Amino acid sequence: MWGSEVLMEEKKLGVRNVVSVSVGLVIATSCLVSLGQGAGNIGVVFIFAMIIACMLNMISIASMSELNALMPNTTGGLAQYTLTSLGPVPTMVSMVGGYILCNVLSAGVEASIFSYAMGEILHLPISNFWYTFLVTAVLLIANLKGVDMFAKIQDLVAYLLLGSMFFMGLIGALGMGTGVKVDQPYYMTTNPADIVPMIAVAFWLFIGAEYAIPISKDVKNAKRNVPLGMFIGLAIMCGVQSVMIFGFHNYTTWKELTESPAPHLLYGMNLLGTPGKLWMTLVAALAVVSTQNSSVQGLANICQGMAKMNMMPQFFAKTNKNNVPYIGVWFVSLLILFFGYISNDSSKLISFLILVGSVFWMVSYIFAHIDVLVLRHRLPKAPRTSRFHSVRCFH
Repeated sequence: MWGSEVLMEEKKLGVRNVVSVSVGLVIATSCLVSLGQGAGNIGVVFIFAMIIACMLNMISIASMSELNALMPNTTGGLAQYTLTSLGPVPTMVSMVGGYILCNVLSAGVEASIFSYAMGEILHLPISNFWYTFLVTAVLLIANLKGVDMFAKIQDLVAYLLLGSMFFMGLIGALGMGTGVKVDQPYYMTTNPADIVPMIAVAFWLFIGAEYAIPISKDVKNAKRNVPLGMFIGLAIMCGVQSVMIFGFHNYTTWKELTESPAPHLLYGMNLLGTPGKLWMTLVAALAVVSTQNSSVQGLANICQGMAKMNMMPQFFAKTNKNNVPYIGVWFVSLLILFFGYISNDSSKLISFLILVGSVFWMVSYIFAHIDVLVLRHRLPKAPRTSRFHSVRCFH
């Protein structure tokens, strides 16, 4: 009895924290770029592509929640599920190549985009890479302090970011900006054949919500709160980004959105002038902090879990006095710095790395669905996550 009370005391996170972690990687600067590109190509009807992409990602989340219910208290996340269902070789391919690599790659690219934006605003006589270094160093120290510090940073940043995006979108959607309103059609096509290909672009707007899975061991009533928080996070992001698209319609031409390498900065400038551009730069800063904070925390836990399964060197399982897998935190942070450095100020390399990351991520999601099919075949009588009976047909 006493041991269970201690365990409950250690579980410090709730639904609010799960939501902030799940949107932590979803809200990214590259996602803002994809949002502008998608809306610029077909107009407001891009929202339909977003809704479909959001639902597809919710199905992936349902699969991962099902796996988490079958194997609770895992620290390796998808690695432990894939190892159990498919064996060690697919696990190594999907996790090291298809998950860890693509996540640090994506976080490094996010940091590079952020550092470019900071260089454009501040014009200091230093390399833009130093902005990446500063953010990475601060988040490295914060994550070494433990789950409490991680949660405090993630909550603050995620909700500030959501609020900023919502209000910037709302100001534009209601036509309350100080800039000149644009007179243009709401959409360029209503042909489903033109909308369906844009689902691939919209898919990038919602990946990463499953980052809440590795922290499930620290979440109160994880069986309920983890999937609920991930679903809420995806729904919130779909709503906020839809509002942003209506703002785009009123203050930026669709052609400019498509051609701009930083459509969020363009929108901020057109909406409120220089204050708007600075505000959207703040949004980009919050986005990179949110993305990188989630990446460091989630991937360090995954490395720890894989070490316990003898699939990574044992030193990844070591923890510091704050019970943090500190070697994993250092490892992930240094990899993010590396990818941030090689993509620094290189738009072509940034675009290439984003494409590589998205392909690897899709492979990981496919493995998650296969894991559910295999484990459900082996364990047909295992209890289901009651929340997801309605998506049983997809499994």
